[in-house]
Amino acid sequence: MTSSTLLPETGEIAAWRYAHPELFARPFAERWRSRGIALLLAAIFVFGLWWIDATPMRFWNGAGRLGFLIKLMLPPSSGGVFGTYLQALGETLAMAFFGTFLSTIVAFPLGFLGARNVVPNIFLHFGFRRVLDVLRGIDILIWALIFVSAVGMGPFAGVLAIAFSDVAFLTKIYAEAIENVDRKPIEGTQAAGANQLQAIRLAVVPQVLPVILSSALYFFESNVRAATILGIVGAGGIGLELSQQILVNNWDQALFIIIMMLVAVAIIDSISRRIRLKIIGGK
Repeated sequence: MTSSTLLPETGEIAAWRYAHPELFARPFAERWRSRGIALLLAAIFVFGLWWIDATPMRFWNGAGRLGFLIKLMLPPSSGGVFGTYLQALGETLAMAFFGTFLSTIVAFPLGFLGARNVVPNIFLHFGFRRVLDVLRGIDILIWALIFVSAVGMGPFAGVLAIAFSDVAFLTKIYAEAIENVDRKPIEGTQAAGANQLQAIRLAVVPQVLPVILSSALYFFESNVRAATILGIVGAGGIGLELSQQILVNNWDQALFIIIMMLVAVAIIDSISRRIRLKIIGGK
């Protein structure tokens, strides 16, 4: 159909819309339902502001206090203990690395248990997935508080918190990757006489290895930030130093620590992104 035939039809529709607007109007019930939903959402929002006591006066006072704190932060200063902060930053990076490494090592075999094409038993598969759901529902800060109480303050508690928090997420990712592998290489190795374990090693692992490595790198990036927060609750590292400087109102040193963290995270993100792109075949 050409554009010349479309134009008269468009004009005819416009004429009908002008002459009989009631035919093109939204139904009365639909209009009021949309308005009712909008009013309900607005009421919930206003109630939420009232519930958390988010008054304009609190916003105004908070903005003034924030401006005062920013003045105290400038200029940033290491306070003559740059070496201490650098060591604490190293602890944070080590915490993130070993926590990610441990969770990856544990999640890799668990991913096969969570894959339907490896464990076809529906009851075992359902129970295993529900356990993972429960573990994913526990926040990393909860794990940190648990392990700080169990093994004491320090980076070891942070490593365990990261590992326990990540293992459920990585297991789910690995299980889904294993479920989506191409069956042809598996059938080929089995036709050549390979047993199930050999087929997994020769045909499944090479297919999911890029997903495993790229996911581990991504979680390492995230865990560098998480490890900083864990230090505030007692897991050591640069987060502990930051919380101590804030408690004693050394805001210039707090800003210096924040800048160190931002630089470290930016460098790690850049390196990790390049490695992940190479692993998955990006440019």
